[in-house]
Amino acid sequence: MATLNYLILVPMVYVAVAVFVCGTLWRVFRLLRSPRLATPLAIYPVKKPGWLYAAGDALLLPTVLRHNPLLWLALALFHLGLLALCIGHLELVADIRWLQIVPHAIFLGKGAVGLAMFVCLLYFLSRRMVSPTKELSVPEDFLLLVLLLLTVLFGAQMDWARNWYDYSTMSVDDYRAYLWSLVTGKPSIASVEGAGHSFMLVVHVFFANLLLLAFPFTKLMHAIFTFALNRIRRG
Repeated sequence: MATLNYLILVPMVYVAVAVFVCGTLWRVFRLLRSPRLATPLAIYPVKKPGWLYAAGDALLLPTVLRHNPLLWLALALFHLGLLALCIGHLELVADIRWLQIVPHAIFLGKGAVGLAMFVCLLYFLSRRMVSPTKELSVPEDFLLLVLLLLTVLFGAQMDWARNWYDYSTMSVDDYRAYLWSLVTGKPSIASVEGAGHSFMLVVHVFFANLLLLAFPFTKLMHAIFTFALNRIRRG
């Protein structure tokens, strides 16, 4: 079991990050090298500055809000939660003082952010199972949602264990020691081995690795391309 834990927490992490970075750069490079389309794809009246309206489309999702307010709310909560979790993971590597403009503990919301994202993902998955979204869905849609759901669930479980049940056998410093060892190229899992909820960490990292491996080759690339695509739509 210790060997499996090490394989997931160290070599698999390095491989997943390498595939994520190289695969994403490859996709971007291919897009930049592709020939220009002869016919413009703009579907909106041209408004200047185009980049500002494109940013509004990408960040505020006005079309979704107009046609499906409930979906818009779920998407807004999910992406705000994702931003909060990204900040939390940065602070798990080391203290970042400028992020303490608004004082907070590691991971904003004390478990509420993970819960909100979990509920949003359940909603996204459930709407894929009913018409008309069901007919427009492909297996990749379900696979990505399940991977996201499991990653969030086991990550949130660690936060809930610490914040809601005072299950603090693995401290923030232990997480930091493990992550910092990866960043510095001197991997060690000693600080997170044998703790009460180390199993949750291993499973969380496993599913996160799968997401990173899949990212460059799936619809998750919309996170990279969304601004550019909205800029094209704006002409």
